[in-house]
Amino acid sequence: MFLGLALGLSFLSLAQAQETPSAPAPAPDCAAKAADKKLAGAALNSFMKKCERDAATTTCDAAALEKKLKGAAKKSFTKKCVTDATAKKPE
Repeated sequence: MFLGLALGLSFLSLAQAQETPSAPAPAPDCAAKAADKKLAGAALNSFMKKCERDAATTTCDAAALEKKLKGAAKKSFTKKCVTDATAKKPE
């Protein structure tokens, strides 16, 4: 009986990890920082990608903390959240 309960709770944690909050918007200050640094071309692309990913990671970590996720569930949730947040949207 306890094994079934433990497995049920584990499944519930994994199911929660699959839920993704609305993707955070890219950090508007990334563009401002890039403009201040006068970046262009490949340097601009690289900087924006890293800046937006860092901002998404911070936001997703906060969301995981709010959901009280820990361990593998937190890692899985954060990874998917960051991937969703930084994915290129179809134009």
